[in-house]
Amino acid sequence: MVETTSAQAVSTPDAKLSERAMAALGKLPPFSPILNKLLASLAGEDVSFAKLGELIEKDTVVAGNILHLVNSALYARRATITSVRHALALLGMDKVRNTLLGMSISRMWGQVKTPPTWSMARFNRHSAAVAILSDQIASRIPVVYPEGAFVAGLLHDLGRLLIALGLPDEFARLLKIHEQSERSWTECERELLGFTHADLSAQALAKWKFPEQVQIAVRDHHQTPAFQAGGIVPVSVVIHAANQYVNSTGESIVASKLVAAEDAGALAALGISEENVGRLLADFTAEHAAMAAFFK
Repeated sequence: MVETTSAQAVSTPDAKLSERAMAALGKLPPFSPILNKLLASLAGEDVSFAKLGELIEKDTVVAGNILHLVNSALYARRATITSVRHALALLGMDKVRNTLLGMSISRMWGQVKTPPTWSMARFNRHSAAVAILSDQIASRIPVVYPEGAFVAGLLHDLGRLLIALGLPDEFARLLKIHEQSERSWTECERELLGFTHADLSAQALAKWKFPEQVQIAVRDHHQTPAFQAGGIVPVSVVIHAANQYVNSTGESIVASKLVAAEDAGALAALGISEENVGRLLADFTAEHAAMAAFFK
C-alpha cells in the first residue's frame, strides 16, 4: 500500500508542551549553503556538480571528508583522488548528497548544547546507521521515493532531540518511565506528553520544507502499515525496518534499553531473501565503517 496522505499537524492534549518542544527548533544552527543546495536537489531542482563542487571547495572540512571517503577501502581506487570535482563525479549525485547531508547535519548537531541526560554521540551514531541501512534497502526493493530514504533515516528521531532540548525535565522523566517499565518509548511519550517524537519530527521537517514524502516517512516510521508483498514499499516501512535492526545491534539512542541479539526479521519482512539479507548487511557494514568517522 502506497502512502499518499499528507503529513498532518499534531493534535495533543497539552499543546503547550508541543509548542515548547517545537520552539527548540530555533535553538539549532541555520543551514549551511551546502545543505540548502542539497535540499534543493531533493526537491527536484537541478543542482550541478560544478556549483556543488564550488561550495564544497570553500569548506575545507567537508572537502577533506569527501576526498577521504572516495579514497577509502569502500571504493578501492588504484590512484589517490585529490580533486573534489573528480571525487563528486566518481561518487555520483545520490551518494554525494547522502554523505554531505549526513556530514552537514552531524556538524550542526555538534554545535547544540544539550542536557546531561542526552548523548549526542549516541544520537549521531544511531541516526547515521539507520540512514545508511535505509538507503541500502531502498536500492534493492521497489520503494516510494527511494531518494528520500537516507535523509528520512537520518532525521527520523529529530523529535527526540527537540524533546530533550525543549522539555529537559519531561525528557528525564521519560527516561525513568521507559527504564522502569516494559512499554515502548513512543508509548511512554504518549502517556507523558500526549504526542510522539515522530509527530514532532514530521512537523520540524515541514517547517524546514523537506519533501512531503520524507515528512510522511518520518511521521509514520513507528507504524507498520500493510503493504503488498512484491509491491512498492512505503519509505516509512523501510525506516521502521532499518530502525528496528539498528536498535537490535545496540546502536540505540537510549543506552539502558539495549537488545543483545541481532534481529534481521524486519528486513526479511520486506521480502528480501535470507541470502540477500546477508549481502545487504555486509554492504551496510562496509559503508557504515567508511562513513562512521563523519558522524561523531
